[in-house]
Amino acid sequence: MSQKVNNPDNTIAFQGIPGAYSEMACLSNFNTMETLACPSFEQMISSVQENKAKLAMVPVENSTAGRVADIHHLLPESGLFIIGETFFRVNHMLLGPKGSKLENLKEVRSHAQGLAQCRQNINNLNLIPVIHPDTAGAAKEVSELNDKFIGAIASNLAAKRYNLEILQENFEDSSHNTTRFLIMSKSFEMPKISKKKYITTIVFSTRSVPAALYKALGGFATNGINLTKLESYMINGSMTATQFYVDIEGHPETSAMKHALKELEFYCGQNKVKILGTYLASPLRKS
Repeated sequence: MSQKVNNPDNTIAFQGIPGAYSEMACLSNFNTMETLACPSFEQMISSVQENKAKLAMVPVENSTAGRVADIHHLLPESGLFIIGETFFRVNHMLLGPKGSKLENLKEVRSHAQGLAQCRQNINNLNLIPVIHPDTAGAAKEVSELNDKFIGAIASNLAAKRYNLEILQENFEDSSHNTTRFLIMSKSFEMPKISKKKYITTIVFSTRSVPAALYKALGGFATNGINLTKLESYMINGSMTATQFYVDIEGHPETSAMKHALKELEFYCGQNKVKILGTYLASPLRKS
């Protein structure tokens, strides 16, 4: 990571290069902070662990293409906490070198998520999709190649930074195309209970036996607590141990949540349940 920042305590890290949607999300939510571009999710997280940045802007899911691959494996062991969430509208641009035309394009490059979010429009134009590590990186590469047959799917910020032509705006297939980001920090302070809406994110693991998940989650149902997200994946290379990632509406210090978490720990074991963060729900969440 070669980029240097002036003040790590006023810096937010993101995965990608300048012009990435993650950087746009940083600027939209923290416009007084310096941004730190990181080549990988691992380096983005380590920049906060090593005090090179105070916060990290972490994409976790998209309304069109689903969850961001592999990120959930990194979060539990990162040592970082979730202190907030934000939903960022992703408006894709089909870009090409200066002077190029839409009808000349044969190939389009972007991150796998960007390609997935524009799949239908790519097919309609009979373009060959090519996966790139990130959207802004694809834009930079297309600018350097300066080949009228090769375009990129990226942001209008990337178009400006890398001097590219916007060949088609609103290139995403769905008008609701939105990415949810988690704001993560090395330090965490449990927010005080109030009438505001909170989200609590936890991870827990169970043995792969009949009714294990049903029993573990039963306390949330009996205490009237809503789960907004539940995902599972294997851990430690084992086919018999499963870890679950859950977003819950509520605060851990309410009576109902205390009862639910106590029941969860009973079936999973105390060291098998980990709270990654409790934070204010985004106002863009629908009730």
